[in-house]
Amino acid sequence: MALTKLPLPLLSLRYLLVFGMACMVSPLPLQASMTKLHTLYASNQENLSTPPKLPDNGAPVGRRRGGTSRNDCPALNIPLTALVPGQETLDNFQGSTSFLAATISEYPTFWVYIPELPSNIRNGEFILQNEIGEDIYRKSLKLPSVSGVISINLPPETQYSLKLGQKYHWYFKIYCGQEDVADKYFYVDAWIERIALTKELDIKFKNIKSHKYFTYLEKKIWYDAITDLGKTLQTNSQDHALKADWVEILKSIDLPDIAQAQVLSTEAQK
Repeated sequence: MALTKLPLPLLSLRYLLVFGMACMVSPLPLQASMTKLHTLYASNQENLSTPPKLPDNGAPVGRRRGGTSRNDCPALNIPLTALVPGQETLDNFQGSTSFLAATISEYPTFWVYIPELPSNIRNGEFILQNEIGEDIYRKSLKLPSVSGVISINLPPETQYSLKLGQKYHWYFKIYCGQEDVADKYFYVDAWIERIALTKELDIKFKNIKSHKYFTYLEKKIWYDAITDLGKTLQTNSQDHALKADWVEILKSIDLPDIAQAQVLSTEAQK
C-alpha cells in the first residue's frame, strides 16, 4: 500500500458514479446499505483518516501478506493475508510496517484469508502473545480444503482475556510440512489493542438492531467491525447487501484481490 493512502479511505468518486447507476436497478436493501456506508465514510472523513495511535517507542512491526520462510514453501497465486488495515513497504526487511488496530472485546475474533493450497498442506496455527512476547493462547487448526476467509475466536476464558490499554501480537502460520518443522511455513502477524467501551457508545449499540459495523468503523474499532459483518456473512452468505459492504470495506484497506473471496462458515473450518 502506498504510504500516502489512509487506513479507511473514502470510496472514490468514480466508484460512486458507477455504483450509483447500478443501484438504479438493484434491490432496495443493497442501495440503502451502500448509501449508508458511503454516508458514514463521507461524514467521518477526519476521524477515519486518523491512523491508530502507536507506541511511543516506535510502531510495532507486522506482516499482512504471508510469504515463505527460507523458500521452503510452494508459490501461491494470492498470499496468506491478515484482514487488518495498515501500511506495507516492500523494501522493509519484514515486508511491512505497523498493523495495529483496536477492539472493545475482551475476547476478540481474528480474520485471515487462506489461499488455495496443495492437498498436502492442511496444518495451521494461531498464536497470541503479549507485548513482551509471552504466549497468551495457541491453537492448532485444520485448514479448509477451499480458499476463503476464516475466523479464529479467542475462547471466553479468563486466562485468554485482553486487558484494557494493552497491546497484543498475533500470528497465523500455515505449515508446509509437519508442524514441528519450524522453518517451513507461511505466516502473517499483526497487533491488537483493547480500548474501553464508553458509556455513550454502549447506549448507542443497545439501540442498534443490526449493521453495527457501520458504527464500529466510524469509531475506528476495526476488529469488531470486521467481526460483526463477517459473522453475519457466515450465516447469511447469499445476502448481496452484506456482501457488497464486505467487498467495499476490504477494498478500502487495499485488499481488493481477496474482497470477493468466500467468507467460510465455522463448519468449513473443522
